[in-house]
Formats: sequence, structure tokens, C-alpha cells
Amino acid sequence: MYDITGELDQIKKNLGTLSFEDQHVIITGGAGFLGSWMCDFLIRDGAHVTCVDNLSSGLKCNIEDLVNNDRFRFIQQDISLPLHVNGPVDYIFHMASRASPFEFEHFPIEILKANTLGVLVALEIAKKHHATFIYTSTSEVYGNPEVVPTPESYYGYVNSVGPRGCYDEAKRCGEAYILAYHRQYNLNVRIARIFNTYGPRIRMDGIYGRVIPRFIDQALTGAPTTVFGDGSQTRSFTYVTDQIEGLLRLAATDAANGEAINIGNTYEITVLELAQKVIALSGSKSQISFYPLPKDDPLRRKPDITKAKKILEWTPKVSLETGLSRMIEWIKKEKIE
Repeated sequence: MYDITGELDQIKKNLGTLSFEDQHVIITGGAGFLGSWMCDFLIRDGAHVTCVDNLSSGLKCNIEDLVNNDRFRFIQQDISLPLHVNGPVDYIFHMASRASPFEFEHFPIEILKANTLGVLVALEIAKKHHATFIYTSTSEVYGNPEVVPTPESYYGYVNSVGPRGCYDEAKRCGEAYILAYHRQYNLNVRIARIFNTYGPRIRMDGIYGRVIPRFIDQALTGAPTTVFGDGSQTRSFTYVTDQIEGLLRLAATDAANGEAINIGNTYEITVLELAQKVIALSGSKSQISFYPLPKDDPLRRKPDITKAKKILEWTPKVSLETGLSRMIEWIKKEKIE
């Protein structure tokens, strides 16, 4: 299994004196890609963690090293159903949601419920325990943006009835609920608008597969590398350790209360260039094949991270080449095991 210990240590080093020791934290979607990294870090940092996940897209193996820890508790449950938690709660990270574009067609109702009903369930727990609430929203709230780099002040250009609407609009609704609780109940909340994140534990199988793990898997096996459209659409990719650091800074920064903040890498690359880079780094002879561009697929993604720099004192540190090399190593080990 890929050892993330060194990368967790680097997150801790980057955070400086910031600590979550003895804090009680609930993480919804804690067996998923980002959620399991958050569980691992917080347990290592001395926190008490309750992981809530129905394992619909999260994986039990992501948290198997934690289940025997006295400070870790796993609750297998759909967060859109009522949940009662006893004891103190200091922070809630609401990270539960299917997120792959290929899942939008098959699980639109589940996605909508996780980001609306699920948000309400988690908000009620935060309200009861006076906990700080952190929501992992998405750059998809901007839709196909007309302003790039995109600041948080941009309202979005979203097709609410298109195939991506179940995710885009659910996240927008979730944000509205969170700010309503902030205004009506003075709840301490903050929203992270996450741009494309990648790293070990991101799923690469079937409908769960995201572009980077899919490209690497195809390159390593010599299969054709599948690019949608002509590959001129752009993305900005954030390595998982940078993303986790940003989320932790967001949680711990008082000035972030009531704010929506972009957390993403500003390095913009076309999907075709990404495919070529993965093939080169993998030493592969994979050939690129082109397929029709999915409906409403955003043409550009690049965040304006001025707020993150100012409020969180956060900037991404891991280059795309370094992150891709780590991903290639992880996927090679996954294939061996």
C-alpha cells in the first residue's frame, strides 16, 4: 500500500503552529478520496475523529489503518438521513458527495441529496454543538465561466437542467443553506470552492475515474489515452496535500467565517497537454484518441486565489510534474497489489 506518512508530515510542517490536537471532528464522506486524507491527518495530529460514510463511492480500505485507533470512530450511514451524535463536536467537515462527472448520469438523486439534505443534517449537528462548519463546495458552481481567472465574486454561468445540474446546482444550494444558517443562527461557517484535485486514493475505476488517474492508467497499460473534444479545454490541478492544507487553514482561520474561498492551483493546462505530459512521464507509447466533448463540459478552469492568499496565507506548493510523478508511483503499486 502507498505510504502517505511523509506527505502527512509535510502538511503538518506547512501548517506551522496550527494544531487540531484534542479537537473533536466529524468528517462526512470520510472514507472517500479527500475525506480519508483528512481523517488520516487529523488522527495523526491528535484529534478525535468521527467518520460518516455510506461507502457508496468511498472505500473502507481508505480508513482500514484507523479503525482500531481509540480516537477514531466509523459510522456507516447516508448523511442525508437523520444522524444523532453525542459528545462534543468542534468541527464538521462536510465532504460527502459523489464528484465524478461520469457519476452524474447514474446517481443524480444521491448527489442532490448529499448536498442539500445532507448539508442540512450536518448543519443541524453543528448548530446543536456550536461547531465550526466547513463545506467542500466546488469550482463547478461557476459553470462555464465567462471570467477567467475566476474570483469568488463571479456568480456563475450554470445550466440548471443540464446533465451536470445535479452537481452544480446542488453545491450552489448547499452554499445557500450554509450562509442562511450563518445569518439566521450566527453559525460559524466557511466554504471551500475546490478546483480539480488529484492524488493517491482518487478512484480510477469505471464511472468513478477522473481524468488524471484515467490518463495514467491508460498510459501504464499502453491503452489509448482518451481525450474528450479536441483537448483545448483547460483545467487547473491541485495536489491533495495542498488541498488538505488549504482546508485545514480554512477551518482554523477566524477571518474565514462566513466566506467562500477558492482553493486551487493557478497553473492552467489544456487537457491535451496533460495527456501528453502523462504519457511522457510514464515512458509510455500510448496513442491519443479523441471522443466527443460531454454536454456543458467547462471550457476553462483557473481560480483567482487572491482571497486564499490574503485570508488563509495559503498558496499551492506541489508542481504538476511532482504530483503526477507521485500519482504514477501510487498507481504502479496499486496494480502490483
